Amino acid sequence: MLEKALSGSKYYWSWIFGLLVVIAVGVACWFWQYTVGLTITGLSRDVVWGFYIAQFTFLVGVAASAVMVVLPYYLHNFKAFGKMTILGEFLAISAVIMCMLFIFVDMGMPNRILNVFLYPTPHSMMFWDTVALGGYLVLNIIISHFTLAAERREEPPPRWLKPVILLSIPWAVSIHTVTAFLYAGLAARPFWLTAILAPRFLASAFAAGPALLILLAFFVRRISSFDAGQQAIDTLAKIVTYAMTINVFFVLMEVFTAVYSDIPEHLTHFQFLFTGIEGESTLVPWMWTSSLLAIVALVVLINPKTRGNHSWLLFGCVAVVASLWIDKGLGMVIAGFVPNTLGQVVHYSPTAPELLISLSIYAIGLLVITGLYKIALEVRGQLRKATTN
Repeated sequence: MLEKALSGSKYYWSWIFGLLVVIAVGVACWFWQYTVGLTITGLSRDVVWGFYIAQFTFLVGVAASAVMVVLPYYLHNFKAFGKMTILGEFLAISAVIMCMLFIFVDMGMPNRILNVFLYPTPHSMMFWDTVALGGYLVLNIIISHFTLAAERREEPPPRWLKPVILLSIPWAVSIHTVTAFLYAGLAARPFWLTAILAPRFLASAFAAGPALLILLAFFVRRISSFDAGQQAIDTLAKIVTYAMTINVFFVLMEVFTAVYSDIPEHLTHFQFLFTGIEGESTLVPWMWTSSLLAIVALVVLINPKTRGNHSWLLFGCVAVVASLWIDKGLGMVIAGFVPNTLGQVVHYSPTAPELLISLSIYAIGLLVITGLYKIALEVRGQLRKATTN
């Protein structure tokens, strides 16, 4: 089926060429980083995780969100998600690949990644995160390949695939739970030392991922005859609404605990994010923008009339994705290091090479999802023609 991704219109190949140019620029910057070291990034002794790991954190949630279409379809026989499921699984594959690439570029010596497998340490959260991500990628590749191949042959999926699909459901939850444990397990970082971090990660994942999937479904409908179905989109919109509401509630609980307890080790991190401390206010406008977008998204999505309107729904989904990307893709990681363990306020902002490398990884993700969606659309198109004839 891979050959179907190697044919297309001039617009398709123009898009592919544009992505390859962006990727080439990022690869060149990465070779510079590999040669010189992480000094070309904004990372330092105090802020050892920055933009790369923040994107990894956000994208793990996007990958985990595929369970929100897999679970209803396969476990509860919700047929409306029949066409949406393959889009969600392909989105998960693309997201996991980007997650792995962000970890790869964050390593000063990428070959040291092999040490995770050569010298496994089961008590390490990093080891389990590697296992969870790798396993989830393999599961989604197996599930999507055999379900699409069976559909192409107009046959039911093989029986042995059902246990694999059922296994992928708790596995999807585990990848973001283990990611949260990576942070919550660091006792010297009060901002992350909270038992609610894993539920908060999952709530934000189940909001951002389905919101992004709705946007992709509308885009696919616009450029092709493939329609995931209005019922599927409406149901996903409700999932986004509930998950975003829970996520905002969790954030407010964190803020209340920090402000009301007035414990400096907890409060200063929120001050850094929302008011700035000691003149360092780089993230303040970003975090207030994230908060405003979250409020706007909830206003749009909670109201059934605006949620049922396609234009408003698209706006609400964009607001959800943007809000959570700022929260997890900028604020969550950086705020854990500022102030540092000695109470000193340090500055961090990603450099141009850092941003270009990150942009190239997103371009790789788009390239993967473009090829996978092209295959799915071609298979569905052939089936539609066969049915018509």
